[in-house]
Amino acid sequence: MRIVVALGGNALLRRGEPPTAAVQRKNVRVTAEALAPVADAHQLVITHGNGPQVGHLALQAAVLENVRPYPLDVLGAETEGMIGYMIEQELGNLLPVERPLATILTMVEVDPDDPAFRNPTKPIGPVYTEDEARTLATDRDWTVAPDGDGWRRGGPSPLPKRVFEIRPVRWLLEHNVVVICSGGGGIPTAYDDQRKLHGVEAVIDKDRASALLREEVGADCLILATDVDAVYHDWGTPELRRIVHATPGDFRHQDFPVGSMGPKVEAACTFVDNTGMRATIGALEDIAEMLAGEAGTVIEP
Repeated sequence: MRIVVALGGNALLRRGEPPTAAVQRKNVRVTAEALAPVADAHQLVITHGNGPQVGHLALQAAVLENVRPYPLDVLGAETEGMIGYMIEQELGNLLPVERPLATILTMVEVDPDDPAFRNPTKPIGPVYTEDEARTLATDRDWTVAPDGDGWRRGGPSPLPKRVFEIRPVRWLLEHNVVVICSGGGGIPTAYDDQRKLHGVEAVIDKDRASALLREEVGADCLILATDVDAVYHDWGTPELRRIVHATPGDFRHQDFPVGSMGPKVEAACTFVDNTGMRATIGALEDIAEMLAGEAGTVIEP
């Protein structure tokens, strides 16, 4: 079976943890242990988030005087390589030595006229207190917004239209290579009026990009791995209820947080509508059970 697994933020960095290489490698090692049985038995494509890592690099660059900070597309490329390297190495340590792995820096086309550029809501970077976030917003001309129990910088998150490296991804899968790609949703790029490709100051949602990637590689299943065991009605209230099975229509008139579960539900529903295949949202440690339809929230036609 050909599977796309989109790793949530807890696969790399949990809330409150320092964004050091050692901490992230420790978390990636745990993630690799959950993925290894899947990779051993199936063709596997792995995608991942990169919001905290992009934000951390942006903060590092901000302290340099008289140096223009790198744009978000360049920071995305940097983190895609860094995180892919860690996943590739830790997962490779658990798989048979003859099983190859590859990380691909993946450019993803977006529409420069996407309305998301006028509404920068995608969380980027570390979590701040409200006072810290508002101070940074003033000092650095950021848009900031609540995210869970803290505040984070917001960036535009246009819809992904096309994965440019899809042909090498397919070729690698056909040769039984574990592929790590579209990290952080891929590197946002767009064509200008002269049909020249260039980077865009944006962050593509990795769950939306993963759903597109799954369609383009013809995978049999999409798994959106996160830090909760399922999608819930009335999250954060005493009335919360776990959703075990659903159809895209069941979610049509429900609202979920824009910066967290919302894009996952949207991506899963779009994928199911477009392909007629199954998508599952759940906890990273339950990946094997999610593949069997025994854990997480299963979304089917």
